[in-house]
Amino acid sequence: MKKNFLYLTRPGIDTHQEPVVYMREDCHVCHSEGFGAQGRVEVCTARGSIIATLNIVTGNLLSHEKAGLSEAAWRLLGAQENDKAFFRHAPPVDSMSVVRGKLYGKPITPEGAQGIITDICQGRYSDIQMAAYITACVANNLNLTETIAITRAMVNVGQRFDWGEGRIVVDKHCVGGLPGYRTTPIVVAIAAANGLVMPKTSSRAITSPAGTADTMETLTHVRLGFEQMRKVVEQEGACLAWGGSVSLSPTDDIIIRVERALDLDSEGQLVASVISKKVAAGSTHVLIDIPIGATAKVRSTSQAETLADLLRKTGEALGLTINVLFSDGSQPVGRGIGPALEAADLLAVLRNQPGAPADLRARSLTLAAALLEMGGLGDADKCRQLAQQTLESGAAWRKFEAICQAQGGLRELPVAAFTHEIVADRSGVIAMINNRVISRLASLAGAPGSPAAGVYLRVSVGDVVEAGDALMTLHAEAAGELEYALDFYQTHSDVVHIEAEVV
Repeated sequence: MKKNFLYLTRPGIDTHQEPVVYMREDCHVCHSEGFGAQGRVEVCTARGSIIATLNIVTGNLLSHEKAGLSEAAWRLLGAQENDKAFFRHAPPVDSMSVVRGKLYGKPITPEGAQGIITDICQGRYSDIQMAAYITACVANNLNLTETIAITRAMVNVGQRFDWGEGRIVVDKHCVGGLPGYRTTPIVVAIAAANGLVMPKTSSRAITSPAGTADTMETLTHVRLGFEQMRKVVEQEGACLAWGGSVSLSPTDDIIIRVERALDLDSEGQLVASVISKKVAAGSTHVLIDIPIGATAKVRSTSQAETLADLLRKTGEALGLTINVLFSDGSQPVGRGIGPALEAADLLAVLRNQPGAPADLRARSLTLAAALLEMGGLGDADKCRQLAQQTLESGAAWRKFEAICQAQGGLRELPVAAFTHEIVADRSGVIAMINNRVISRLASLAGAPGSPAAGVYLRVSVGDVVEAGDALMTLHAEAAGELEYALDFYQTHSDVVHIEAEVV
């Protein structure tokens, strides 16, 4: 009689956040249990159990006595080399019936939302099932009731900070879609320098070349645990952490990973993601920035107003005071697009360096002033002056530096090994910079996976250029990625649109 267990090994395969188990094609456990490739398998050891997707291995990567775990599965299980593991078919995921119903237009109930989010949090959804859930939310937009239910469920499955009764705790969020728009670290520094509490958690990029967490990771440690984050905030009044490391809304990064692969971003899920993280962080007052532009994520004022209403009402339902600002989303902000390049821009603003991007500085001051006003530090004019004084005096830079030191130290920015300058092929006026296409260009150069990669813009809309003038510089950490981005640019000349100058 064959034994029904295998010994675990760690082949060192990175599947990001997806737990994967590897077994031989001729494995006796596969045969006896009737396992097949891409099946969902429960892996049980004396340490615990997880559900993982099965990949079948041919050849000699594994012995007949071994099963391999991906890095994500290894971490989740807390496995050690040669742990004895037993395997069985994963139980059916009951909440998938709710997802199927949504695909056919049936609303998600609060109970259904809790079931879906709990199952996602506990690793019961495969990537295929996750894709079905995301697609259902995009194809049949979540209504307000569904959005609130999913937001509550996302808060319920994670940890939650409490900073004390009656205390104002501020936060801000930009809905995205605007390359280089890295105002958050500047705003956090100004708010904290003025005594406001701002426990800022941020996501990694979904469909963009960098999220705030990606940019901040080039400067300091952002993988803070719950108690470490609490300590930083208690010490400095603020933090700049990656939300996925704190377990405040643990399903958020799982969902984002699949949204990124699909290049889909559901409006209702976006709202649930934003609001759940703010509630879990213990925030009471939240400023939301919605850039509007023809090639931004939000393309019209009517769409922005609908999203703003959904954000306000969802926030209010969970006890938050929400203020929404609309901003110009017609072109990128700053010069850098990509983690390290964006970090260089925000450092230039915080340090008051000559040549710092004026648009990034102005937008940061506008948002900081609105947040100071929400925090009760005065009227609009006073808060505008206070934000500007905090930046110009160096107090914001000193606070930012202190936050980074509290999180583990301030790093030197990485520099790309390969660069290539793209020049204007004709003279004229810069009429448009396509946000979506230039984001794609930066991503193909390697951002955000390669932190130093991306695009450094040398022009803005309205600039007059001559043929041969520099438009942008591509940065890449590998020659192949640079070539890949250049090939894309050759077939997408609409990245920067130049029109003849009117005399």
